[in-house]
Amino acid sequence: MFDNLIGNEKISEFFRRSIKSGKLPNSLLFSGERGVGKFKFAVDAAKAYLCLAPVDFQACGKCSNCNRASVFNYPKSDNKDAHKEVVFSNHPDLGILIPYNRNILVDAVRDLEKHANFRPFEAKARFLIIDDAEKMNAHASNALLKTLEEPPENSFIFLITSRIDSLLQTIRSRCQIVRFSPIDELEIVKFLVERREFSQKDARLVAKLANGSIGRALETDLAAFLENRDLMLRAVRALIESNDRADLLRLASSLGDPKFKDDFEPRLESFQIILRDIWSLKHGVRTDKIINSDISDNLLKFSEKAESKNLAEWMLQIEELREQLKFNLNKKIASDALFMQMAG
Repeated sequence: MFDNLIGNEKISEFFRRSIKSGKLPNSLLFSGERGVGKFKFAVDAAKAYLCLAPVDFQACGKCSNCNRASVFNYPKSDNKDAHKEVVFSNHPDLGILIPYNRNILVDAVRDLEKHANFRPFEAKARFLIIDDAEKMNAHASNALLKTLEEPPENSFIFLITSRIDSLLQTIRSRCQIVRFSPIDELEIVKFLVERREFSQKDARLVAKLANGSIGRALETDLAAFLENRDLMLRAVRALIESNDRADLLRLASSLGDPKFKDDFEPRLESFQIILRDIWSLKHGVRTDKIINSDISDNLLKFSEKAESKNLAEWMLQIEELREQLKFNLNKKIASDALFMQMAG
């Protein structure tokens, strides 16, 4: 099943060799951007040991053990007590820790330590995965250190993170780090066309938006993105071509409308991407290298009329507004202020 990993072939080969030789490290840290396949790969590595009929040191993906190991019994998000324990799959030798709100609880780490010291129930090894490992606070991290330093022979602990620098150095130093690279754009296009029946045109746009993450590609609502892009292109046109303040105010009103509150940040992101593409074209970037390459003719015309200084200022203003979304913000007032500030 390692062959199902898109990109990162060297990692697949490393695991195949390690399992074949019986030298897979007991403590591994999977590092890389969110959505590149780290969690799925960690589960597949565990399945290679749990599988009843492995092929070339990989899980078959079909036997009862493989099927059981694929199903996790996740607790309800508001059940704090359930997050104080290892969450097991339907196979008793594969479990994970998941955050409660924004933190992995220290009680959960202690429960993991307890289970790591149990003998495997059915398989020849136990596997315990800590997802979003950067969400361990100092207490939880310290509780894990001893287990990582002296891992039981028949237990493997996989930590998964998209923010490795947020982990304690003492945690990192006790694990062998497996670095997952962003997935090549052409690999994502191939996956979307062959396995998700996307058209080539749609696959290319989604792959550019995914920025190396297959997970992000699969989560992208292309129809919503295109709708938001059309709206934000109106704003770009009003700013660069027509200087139509009345239309900018109408757009600000639509952007800040409470009925579309869930669309607020995606629309700002789309706006920012368009401006970045125009700025890139103005500075000589090839049309096939920008995200919105499917509308490069229109963006080239904007780039000829826009000033670099304005484009840079507008992108910064959008970024500052997106940062403020962490707080309770009046989106209608913020939208009006943004567009009027841009119009000068």
